Amino acid sequence: MNFRSNFIVALVLLLSGCAASMDLKSPSRDITVSFSVNECGVPQYQVMAYGQEVIGLSSMGLEAVETQLASGFMVKDVRRSKVNQEWVQPWGENKQMLDRHEEMAVVLENAEGVALTLKFRAFDDGIGYRYEYDASDVVADSLTITGDNTRFNFAQDGVSWSIASYFSGYELPYRELAVSAVENTNTPFTFRMGDVYGSIHEAALYDFPEMNLYRQDSLDFKSELAPRPDGTLARVGACFVTPWRTIQLAQSAVGLINSSLILNLNDPCAIEDVSWIRPQKYVGVWWGMHLGTQVWTMGPRHGATTENALRHIDFAAANNIGGVLFEGWNKGWENWGGSQHFNYCEAYEDFDLEKIASYAAEKGVSLWMHNETGGSIFEYERDMEKAFELYESLGIHYLKTGYAGGMPDGIRHHSQRGVQHYQKVVEKAAEHKIAIDAHEPIKETGIRRTWPNMMTREGARGMEWNAWSEGNSSEHLCVLPYTRLLSGPMDYTPGVFDIYYKTACATPGREEWNGDNSRTYIKTTLARQIANWVLLYSPLQMACDLIENYEGHPAFQFFRDFDPDCDWSEALAGEIGDYIVIARRAGDKFFLGAGTDSKARTLEISLDFLKPEVVYLATVYADDPDAPVVTQPDGTEAPDKTFYRIEKIKVTSSDTLTIEMAADGGQAVSFIPVE
Repeated sequence: MNFRSNFIVALVLLLSGCAASMDLKSPSRDITVSFSVNECGVPQYQVMAYGQEVIGLSSMGLEAVETQLASGFMVKDVRRSKVNQEWVQPWGENKQMLDRHEEMAVVLENAEGVALTLKFRAFDDGIGYRYEYDASDVVADSLTITGDNTRFNFAQDGVSWSIASYFSGYELPYRELAVSAVENTNTPFTFRMGDVYGSIHEAALYDFPEMNLYRQDSLDFKSELAPRPDGTLARVGACFVTPWRTIQLAQSAVGLINSSLILNLNDPCAIEDVSWIRPQKYVGVWWGMHLGTQVWTMGPRHGATTENALRHIDFAAANNIGGVLFEGWNKGWENWGGSQHFNYCEAYEDFDLEKIASYAAEKGVSLWMHNETGGSIFEYERDMEKAFELYESLGIHYLKTGYAGGMPDGIRHHSQRGVQHYQKVVEKAAEHKIAIDAHEPIKETGIRRTWPNMMTREGARGMEWNAWSEGNSSEHLCVLPYTRLLSGPMDYTPGVFDIYYKTACATPGREEWNGDNSRTYIKTTLARQIANWVLLYSPLQMACDLIENYEGHPAFQFFRDFDPDCDWSEALAGEIGDYIVIARRAGDKFFLGAGTDSKARTLEISLDFLKPEVVYLATVYADDPDAPVVTQPDGTEAPDKTFYRIEKIKVTSSDTLTIEMAADGGQAVSFIPVE
């Protein structure tokens, strides 16, 4: 046998050895991710959970112009480690966090000496993996990524909940489809397969395009990344890491909600002093603009006026509400639809910024600024330093941003350049002690652990769709906690009490900007609107309705009592699209929210989450079973959704609460210790 034959035999033996599976198990041993390299040197993995195969053998790898990152690899080294540590976040669904996982880093190398590390982490609530690359001494100083060959080959068919792939927005209706019927999807992509619930997403997205999934064949999905204008996907250094690709796994639907996987795959806090980053309730003029009772530009119906601002500040101060937001305060809205040219420092003549800021501070209320960019990211990056300096000088620490429009030069919102922009805003805001509420955002991927001033985002069909479209159904609200909210907080802007827009309908000409919306209305009961403050988590939680609809309303007491600064949260019961029950604790108070779909539902919920040996006064805000049937604005007949009842009872942790919900209904409960 000659030298060439010996070499070929040795190479075949080495590749065969690499094909042997390397397993990584979660601490509980319920979840296993297995890694191998096939005969062509393509890395691959599969996932087992709770005795069931979830992801069958699936290939991995990246494609780049300058080097081979997809095949020809052999295993050079395998490094293993374990982590079991607690950490604390300044705010969140739960402040006390546990990071308990096992890690496997597989170092691959090809014949050209190019090394690629695949790092896997297995938690008791799922797995994560990412690509880590350092070839700065082998190839060029930077790489052009042209493909992501990561696959998710489902082991069997199941049912899924998702929105379609779209690289410039997330405000699409959720679909309940068989996994095999999904052509493409954004993430989180939530599914049920047999007795296992799962959700595919990503964590720590900073300098890379977002991931979508496109079905290739049967149950095999491939990662597709938001492209750059030239068709490539990303420009990265010769040393880089990708976001984590994540698969949350649970034996119940609410187990997905109670997962901390996404946060645990992000780095610790990068901000030394976080004392200024505080959860808060707020009100503003936003809803009136979508209804058409107010507008963003100067004129008779201008919402952001000095008089209106002072009125909202007084209302907030009188109702235990921490902040007020004013959209349309700054010049530039008259340019909407053309070249934006927003002025982020100069107010309209009827909005005295300095006077309003001073009055808010005197009343102990936070003034929020709003920066709509219309997608003009270059303009905003040029001006935001000056704007943030102004806001900081006025004692303003909260900012809502918006990107309602196409970005320039063919840049997609969710491409690498878009992701870089959103992160640039977060980091620059942190320098000026400003917290961000981003609308038309890049998806949440847990970066709030590292940058806790990134407090909340929109990123789905929120409340505004109820003002000028068919609206959001009660099923939509029962899907959000298991999909969009798995990624992190959402600024849904809940809390409309004027269900049928009677106040708005009395405003002449309100339909001028968005057409005739006289047949639109809120598709849930008022009790469900209250419950949404608990169910749709956001550390910055809005009571969005016109404040005159809250004045003197007995049910508004729940929001006065409510505290979005959670210490602990747990989803107690639910099924995706059907119903949801969540409890949260803030200090010594507890709050519970429950919501159902279009079916009336009665649930028995144990109160064992309450502190033992403490008596609580439970104030129950519930649907009224005796609500009369009325004709809705769209011509259908249904029980009047504005009817509700309030009941006060004393309870302890040994009691059980009966939750009765009407169709499209809900229930909210505050638990306050009895002195």
